Amino acid sequence: MLRASDARSADPLLNSPLGGDDEENNDDDRVRRSYLSSNRRTSPLPSSTTTTSLHPRIAPSFASTPTDLPDHGGGGGHRPTLARRATATSTTMSSRSPHQAAAAARLEARKKYTYAAFFLVVSLVTFTVQTELASYIQHDLGWDKAYCMLYLTHGSWVLLWPLQLGVLWLQQRRRRRRELSWRRFWDGHVRTVQSIALVVETRDGGGKAGGGGGSGNSHHHGAAAGGLLEYGHSPWPYLVKTTVFVTTALTVAGLSWYLAVSMTTPSDLTAIYNCSAFFAYAFSVPLLKERLRADKLLAVAVAIVGVLVVAYGDGGESSTDDKDALNPATRFAGNIIIGVGSVLYGLYEVLYKRYACPPDGTDATKGVIFANTFGSLVGAFTLFVLWIPLPVLHVLGWETFEIPTGETAWLLFISVIMNMMFSGSFLVLISLTSPVLSSVAGLLTIFTVAIVDWWWTGTPLSAAAVFGGLMIVAAFGMLSWSTWREMNEEERRKQVDLSGDEDG
Repeated sequence: MLRASDARSADPLLNSPLGGDDEENNDDDRVRRSYLSSNRRTSPLPSSTTTTSLHPRIAPSFASTPTDLPDHGGGGGHRPTLARRATATSTTMSSRSPHQAAAAARLEARKKYTYAAFFLVVSLVTFTVQTELASYIQHDLGWDKAYCMLYLTHGSWVLLWPLQLGVLWLQQRRRRRRELSWRRFWDGHVRTVQSIALVVETRDGGGKAGGGGGSGNSHHHGAAAGGLLEYGHSPWPYLVKTTVFVTTALTVAGLSWYLAVSMTTPSDLTAIYNCSAFFAYAFSVPLLKERLRADKLLAVAVAIVGVLVVAYGDGGESSTDDKDALNPATRFAGNIIIGVGSVLYGLYEVLYKRYACPPDGTDATKGVIFANTFGSLVGAFTLFVLWIPLPVLHVLGWETFEIPTGETAWLLFISVIMNMMFSGSFLVLISLTSPVLSSVAGLLTIFTVAIVDWWWTGTPLSAAAVFGGLMIVAAFGMLSWSTWREMNEEERRKQVDLSGDEDG
């Protein structure tokens, strides 16, 4: 017969310490050990709350008795049960006044937007540098290897997780007064990543309550994920499947750019490809259950009009030679290809948000950690699978493989690192905000690249570039304000729902 002391509980999922910091757990352990070691008489009968059989998809952590757990951090002692943690959390939430809950919601929203603003600045700077270097390498240095450059840039994402791990390790070492072993830190980090991954999976699988696009209650998903983690359910099959189809959409979208760049005009290329902001919004409605809002539609429309002004405001074509060199049928085919790429890039952003991001309500720091972890999975898939076309292209003579040397190699290395930083920041931006806001934010790079070109080449910005760029900036401001308002409305609605549940 299953005894109460044999029960097992999952680790706390959305409130677990990062990097193996168990100080809070130790306080609970001391209280529990003092309680268990007291001279309290116990009944010889099994507890009436103990169940003799549990469904493998139901968390055993709902047991109401204290349990003994092995210490994942490397030290001895017990860990508090998820049920006890959940009860404490519920009591704390119940004791909060509506004003305190609203203040906490505003604080969390402000934290998210502070992180998002930081990563937005990083993405703008790194993308601008990467674009300028890539253009110089391809056109001035003559190393025009489209697929190889795509393979190197996307493959570099594999470094995101190791770099993040190093930063977290240094933070924990600086924060902890006592010596922190690597094994203890590693166990805590792996436990945190697995827990977040299971929260992501149960949002769409076992935890159907999440509905569309991650708006479900994060504590509910955490409890469901806890049961799966306790019964040895691994999140890796789900992550592998998600990585494959998200990376496929991203790679095909990226290849469309390189295929169409020689088939159509730069103006068509810029205008059509950057319409991905519209498609991101279009896919967000059915996949993320996002509501159609007039202010968001207006912001996206203003952004796309701004792109069109930049692309065609000065006549669109750079020279008469470009017009004569392009066959109308070839230009049309190039526009179709880049149009497909634009649709797929918008789809990639929404798929990533839908299937690879934690639900709303997850701590912003954990959202950053998981975004970089998933980015590394995309990089690993690229490195170990997408190398296959390289020898095929070489044999067919479509793209001869050639190892860069000298100045080309150094500048390519810097360009690849800049792309890694941009991509990691962009994934974090989508995770913390929305694909629509992130996509429109990406359009700001059109303006920043034009300004850098002006500074670098001495060619002044045209009136169309300035006006179109200002329209994009205004659209981003409108969309940011709309998203901020929507987040606050959602938090207030959650607080009203919580109050209603408590009254019931």
